[in-house]
Amino acid sequence: MPDPRVPRRRRYLVCEPRHFDVQYAINPWMRPDAPVDTGLARAQWRALVETYQSHGHTVDTVAPVPGLPDMVFAANSALVVEGRVFGSLFHAPERRPESAPYETWFKGAGFEVHHPESVCEGEGDLVPAGRWILAGTGFRTTREAHREVQEHFGVPVVSLTLVDPYFYHLDTALFVLDDGAAGGDGNIAYYPEAFSPGSREVLARLYPHAVRATREDAMAFGLNSVSDGKHVFIAPAATGLADRLAGLGYVPVPVDLSEFHKAGGGIKCCTQEIREIRS
Repeated sequence: MPDPRVPRRRRYLVCEPRHFDVQYAINPWMRPDAPVDTGLARAQWRALVETYQSHGHTVDTVAPVPGLPDMVFAANSALVVEGRVFGSLFHAPERRPESAPYETWFKGAGFEVHHPESVCEGEGDLVPAGRWILAGTGFRTTREAHREVQEHFGVPVVSLTLVDPYFYHLDTALFVLDDGAAGGDGNIAYYPEAFSPGSREVLARLYPHAVRATREDAMAFGLNSVSDGKHVFIAPAATGLADRLAGLGYVPVPVDLSEFHKAGGGIKCCTQEIREIRS
């Protein structure tokens, strides 16, 4: 019998954590009085990059900028769908300068960049999933930005309300396991209690076979994962979720980014996917 889980080669954009630190607090994870081991953070980040490359994925790097400690979280910089780039406008003033170096990189790589008019934090709150884009709101990205995204890409946007401040971005509470084939909807993993009751109903209708994570695995950043359709790059401490995924035929690939958890980020936060037009 053929393997039902088929990996697809991806192109990722990352940013070296040369200036990574916790210098302010804009989410419940951040404590400026808790020191960051910068050497360990760099080693963990290099291990993530090497893991992607060893699984056949392309990794591009944007140069870090002094004074922007959260620039390492590349996922927040934009949403890229079929070669079109929807940029970022951060909620926190401390992060707003990050948009410019990422825009410079995208333009240098041949992309045009759309400037959002409303607060929008890229793939932190915008998750392409088959025929639609799942879009988080409640803490960062606004509903006005959801409408703007739909107008820009011409793809239906499904708004989901986040209610737990520990899961302030959609990518801390949900990730796509596979994005479907031939127009299918694919499947997701998510933590239901991170969402409002109505949003939980929406997810249950759209994804009746979704993998539902426990709070323990969600708090271990198990849902801040990246999947290529078969391999799931996941936080090592999310053991229950990893076991469930393995039982469904996925291959969990543990990657420890624990130093980045101190800033409220993990594997997906450090990974921007560049979705180009498929030939």
